[in-house]
Amino acid sequence: MIHEDGYYRILGFGFSNMEREKLQAGIIDKWKIKHVDVAGCVVTEKLMDSIKTENQKTFAALEKRYGKDWRTKYENDLSHFAMNQVEVMDVLITNKLFRNELKKNDIEIDDVDKNVKELDEGLYKVVVYNQKLKAENKECFSVQVNTKERTVNLIK
Repeated sequence: MIHEDGYYRILGFGFSNMEREKLQAGIIDKWKIKHVDVAGCVVTEKLMDSIKTENQKTFAALEKRYGKDWRTKYENDLSHFAMNQVEVMDVLITNKLFRNELKKNDIEIDDVDKNVKELDEGLYKVVVYNQKLKAENKECFSVQVNTKERTVNLIK
């Protein structure tokens, strides 16, 4: 159940959990798992059965690749990623280069809108946005954060 783009698809429906989706997006490249909502809150029994059948195939493929306890490992990685985001922000707020980039883009330190993605253990890509920009590209800049060395490098 791996797709041509190299990712597994887990299908879902109903209300989205935005915080969980951000965590999943942060470890997507590590696990090669994409969560795809295929319906809203109103679904038929037939659609739910179809989703369950497809997900069972995907879960079997994930078990083959990552082992029987893949779900536990995945959930642990989500939890660790949530904690690591705090550490990433700790490195960023004390970094002069990061603060200068915020000033250049007219972003307050307490109003940082960002996406964090894990590249490797202790290494993260952070994309900073400015939601005040209307028609322009809201992506202002990207940095690479090394939490082990507590360094920040601008990505050009």
